[in-house]
Amino acid sequence: MSLNSHQKQFLKAQAHALKPVVLLGQDGLSASVIAEIKSSLEHHELIKIRLNAGETRREQAQQAAQATGAELVSLVGRVAVLFLQDKEQSRFILPR
Repeated sequence: MSLNSHQKQFLKAQAHALKPVVLLGQDGLSASVIAEIKSSLEHHELIKIRLNAGETRREQAQQAAQATGAELVSLVGRVAVLFLQDKEQSRFILPR
């Protein structure tokens, strides 16, 4: 699922008040971190993750999105917003 600019803007607004639920440490994207991101996405659909300063942050955010099947909504500083819509019962009605 590819998000258009209106949908990304809507999701950024929804994510504004959220706190990061997953923090990447020195090890980066390990299997356990990816599993935790997947679990959080299944439960919340829209999450923030705090990236570490090691690799480039854009690469880390894109790898996290790709490994979990999520969409990278935004990346500001060390915080990335990921979205994975629940097919059966979504909390978010995205604009077209």
